Amino acid sequence: MANISIESEITCPHCGHQKVEIMPTDACQYFYDCESCKTVFKPLQGDCCVFCSYGTVPCPPIQENSESCCSK
Repeated sequence: MANISIESEITCPHCGHQKVEIMPTDACQYFYDCESCKTVFKPLQGDCCVFCSYGTVPCPPIQENSESCCSK
């Protein structure tokens, strides 16, 4: 079994603020609220969650190549 990372550094597409976050392991996170500029953003079209669009590491379901990922 592959080693799954649960930490990802997410970058706000509006202001560029970066923060390391712990990703949920059993679901995709569709919305994220930037603590710097207070912008709420969602994934880019075709991505299942904000970590897949704006993080340094994709979400755990994508890392696992899981068929139960919310984008499927």
